[in-house]
Amino acid sequence: MYERMLNKEAKPSLIDMYSVIGNDGTRLLKQLDEFLRSSYDIVSEIKFPFGSNYGWGIKYSHKAKHLCYMFPENGAFTVTIQIGKKELPKLNKKMSSFCQKTKELWEHRYPCGEGGWLHYRVLNVHELEDIKELIRIKKNPTR
Repeated sequence: MYERMLNKEAKPSLIDMYSVIGNDGTRLLKQLDEFLRSSYDIVSEIKFPFGSNYGWGIKYSHKAKHLCYMFPENGAFTVTIQIGKKELPKLNKKMSSFCQKTKELWEHRYPCGEGGWLHYRVLNVHELEDIKELIRIKKNPTR
């Protein structure tokens, strides 16, 4: 379960990604994509960024500012986002409003300086709302 698109030789299309994610995941991913496009000047690119353990994903950036990666998986998708030192005050202020899963993922994040990387498998709308808030913490919406 949750296998990723690991064949580096076969670059997937967005439609290929939707078919792997499934109907529920596609609905959530489209909501994430709509949020990003309505809030930022989004540049998105299908990439194989971190090697064979991560596989194909979509990199989302606001102009030159990297916001997150989305990695399609069988039946779901994972958002990978880095929270840096300067975002920590905003994150700490919002932490009590996040769902338990988000709090636990932050506690067990992959460390990077004072912040860290979150690998967040999005399975429902509540988790998606937390992802949106993490992105807002990383970069205030421009619209």
